[in-house]
Amino acid sequence: MPRTNWENYFMNIAKEVATRSTCDRKHVGSVIVKDRTILSTGYNGSIRGMPHCDDVGHLMEAGHCVATIHAETNAILQAAKNGVMIDGAEVYITASPCWSCFKMLANAGIKKIYYGEFYRDERSFDVAKRLGIELVHIPVDQKSL
Repeated sequence: MPRTNWENYFMNIAKEVATRSTCDRKHVGSVIVKDRTILSTGYNGSIRGMPHCDDVGHLMEAGHCVATIHAETNAILQAAKNGVMIDGAEVYITASPCWSCFKMLANAGIKKIYYGEFYRDERSFDVAKRLGIELVHIPVDQKSL
C-alpha cells in the first residue's frame, strides 16, 4: 500500500473527527495543523453541557440548525481554551467553511484552508484571494460522513 501524502493524511483525520459530530444534518470535521503537527480538532456539535441535536432534535432558523457550533469554530475554540497558538497554521475541513467560519479562520491567522466538499458560500473565495489565504479543494468520500 503506497504511503499517503500529508494533505490526504490530515483530510482523512478530519473525516474521522467528523464521526464525532452530534448534528445529523451535516457531519463536519476540522483539523488545525502547523509544521505537520496537529494543534487542534473540532466537529460540529452542541454547546458543551447542552443536549445534542441527534438526541433532542434541531433548532432550525432559515433552513439551518443553529443549535450547533461549526467544526472550524470548535477547533479554534479548543486551541484558545488550551492556549495553543494557531497563527500561521493550516486547517483541513471536510466541507468548505461558511462565511462566518471563514471570517473567524482568517482573523485567527489561518493561512491555508483545505476543504472537502463545497458548502453553500462562495464569498470566501474572493476575500481569501485578497487576503492571501490559499483555498485548496481535496475531494472526500461523502458516503462516510
